[in-house]
Formats: sequence, C-alpha cells, structure tokens
Amino acid sequence: MIDIKLILEKPEYVKAALAKKLWDFDPEPIIALSAKRKELLVAVESNKAEQNKLSASVPMLKKEGKDPAPVFAKVKALAADNKAKEEELGKVEAELKSLIEVLPNLPDDDLLGGGKENNTPLYHFGQERKFDFTPRDHVTLCEMCGLIDYKRAAKISGAGTWIYTNLGARLEWALINYFIECHLNDGYEMILPPHILNYESGYTAGQFPKFAEDVFWLEGMEPRKFILPTAETALVNLHRNEVLTANDLPRKYFAYTPCYRKEAGSYRTEERGMIRGYQFNKVEMVQYTTEEGSDAAFEEMYHKAQKLLEGLGLTYQVDKLAAGDCSHSMARTYDIEVYIPSMGIYKEVSSVSNARDYQARRGMIRYKDAEGKMHFCHTLNGSGLATSRVFPALVEQCQLEDGSIVIPEVLRKWMGGLEVIHPVKK
Repeated sequence: MIDIKLILEKPEYVKAALAKKLWDFDPEPIIALSAKRKELLVAVESNKAEQNKLSASVPMLKKEGKDPAPVFAKVKALAADNKAKEEELGKVEAELKSLIEVLPNLPDDDLLGGGKENNTPLYHFGQERKFDFTPRDHVTLCEMCGLIDYKRAAKISGAGTWIYTNLGARLEWALINYFIECHLNDGYEMILPPHILNYESGYTAGQFPKFAEDVFWLEGMEPRKFILPTAETALVNLHRNEVLTANDLPRKYFAYTPCYRKEAGSYRTEERGMIRGYQFNKVEMVQYTTEEGSDAAFEEMYHKAQKLLEGLGLTYQVDKLAAGDCSHSMARTYDIEVYIPSMGIYKEVSSVSNARDYQARRGMIRYKDAEGKMHFCHTLNGSGLATSRVFPALVEQCQLEDGSIVIPEVLRKWMGGLEVIHPVKK
C-alpha cells in the first residue's frame, strides 16, 4: 500500500510514477477525503474535550447548590453529535482506504515507463542450440520417453493439466530437490506452508481486492478461503502483524508448493503441453529486510535464480521489466527466461521482485531499529524456480536425435545415477 503521506505531500510525483505503470491516477479525491477526515477528527476530539470539561464541572455545581441538569443536557447533545460525526468519520476512512488499497506499488525511479515493449535485456547465458537433426518439441519428447501423460490428466482433471509418470515424476522431483539443496546451502530456511489461505493473506500480498477473482476460491467455507496461487502469498504473511528488530533481518525463506492459477486458458497454440497450466510446481524465495538491505537482497536473489539455471546448463536471458510490466504489488522486477527451442523464444521461469514496503504496510510488518524507531520491512520474492517451463526447456535443449534426453549432471544423484532417458518401447 502506498503511504498516504506521500500522496498528500507529493501528489504530482505519485501521479507521474503511477503513469509509468499505465495507471491513470487522480489524487484529488484522496486529498479531499483526507482533509475531511482531518476536519472530523478535530471536531470529534474538540467535542470530547468539551464533554469532559462539562462533566468535570458537575461536582462543583452540586457543591454550589446549582442545578446540573442543563449541563447533563448539553453533554447528552454533544455525545449525540459526536456519535454522528464518528459514524461519518468511519465512512470517510473506509472510502479513503478503498481508494488507496487498489493502487499499484510505485515503480522504482530507474524503471522505464510503459509495457513489455520497453523491457530491457540485461544478460544472456549460453548459446541457442543448433541441431543437426530435426528437433522435437517437449510434448512429443515427453510422450516418447513416457515422462508425461496428458490424456489421462485430461480424463481425471481436464485441459491445462498433466501427470508426471515414472522417470518424468522422478525428473520433476530431482529438479525440486536440486533447488531445495541450493537454497539450504545459501542459508535460507525451508517452509512448507498451508495451501488454503484466508483473505487477509491475499490482501497483504497485494492480490486483493483488485485481483480477488484471479484465484480459486473454496465454496462453502466461512470465512472465505482460497488456494494459494504461489508460495509468495503465504511466505509474505509469516510475520503479518508482527514487530521484528533490525537484528532479526534479513529473514530468508523458501518453500516448495504446487501453484494453482486460473490463467491456464491460452489462445496461443504454441503454449501447449506444460508451458501454461492450472497447476504447476514451484520453489519460491522470500526475504524480509530493512530498507537499507533491500537492494542487496534483490541482487542476491536474482543471481541465485541465475545460478540454478546455469547449474543445469540451460540457455537463458535476464530482462529488466518496464514499470507497466511489473506486477501490481512490485516496485521492480527482473525476469529470468529460459530458451524453448521448439517455440524459438524465451519463457519466464523466475520473476525476482522487490515490493519495497508496499506489502508490509498492508500487513503491518514492522521492525525497530537500534534507537527503537519503528519502520516497515521491505519484502522481496523470486521463483527459485518454477519447473513447468524448466522441464520443457530441459528436455528440448538436452534432446538427442533418437528422442533420448541427457540428464544434467547436477540432477543425476536424484535419478539413481541415470545419465540418459531413452524412448519407451511401445
């Protein structure tokens, strides 16, 4: 959530910053409501002070033998007036909150404005493989090698799903274990969070109220619960409504979870197979930091995502996203995209993002510095990694002419020492 003080003190700056995110923001309603709120607060406090003053005069009136009834009547009238003002104040504060809570995070000043057309390439690793045979796509390779069963997945679940089978299930689990091992070695704490979350979790993450219909809600549950779209939603709520100390930070967490999203339906025919689905596996990193440690944490996390792909030997690139291509809650994002030979393009396998204090303000996640002064934490997240695109990239980049797949060396210890997956004889 954007700090209302910033909106009131620098409305044109906020308006220009949000314009870079393609958001048409008019600060005037917030300024007007804030002035009304201030006016009502002053009136309420003045009213209460007058009531207290009059009430305090009653014993003296009685001592002097005077009738306190007129004072009681005035106190009663003031109380009724105050009740009306407090009700109006509540409505003003609710309206003010509703206007602020839907605003996206302010982009960092160094980001270009506009959408993905203004994304900036930062880094490229490896060479796009040139095959001396006709390469196959991951759907064909996975079916040839018995790694994925799409037909039975459609039968028991529907389109946009898949089943990992035999060596495919083991390869998926090897990827997850590889990611987990790397994060543990880097000092991150492993978390296995619940997959069913409450509304407050989505609100703190910045997904609600604006994107409340983008998740899967569970029917018949009160209060309402939804299935997590990413482990970030759970991890950034671990310290909701808590006060940490500067010495507690940074806090570094990661979690493995399936992710459940409504975005599976794609009209692009090339995004078939595992490229886009309702459910996929992901290992997610999250950090809580001080404001001073925020930038260093961002650098660390995106380099970690890079290192994971380099360990697999996969060709990838890094893009710095323009403001309008960053997600709603994020101030900056770098996308790490892996090369999919059959598509001839790069697809995102990790978005490393810094929310600054946006999520912490929504979730009241704070810390005290050495002097005891209170600050909002900075929260950061990054995929480390999502397997649903790493898997296709791996089988396509590592394929042989006969349809076999060479297993990256770092995964072999979880594959029983197997080096190559061969097509299954039918």
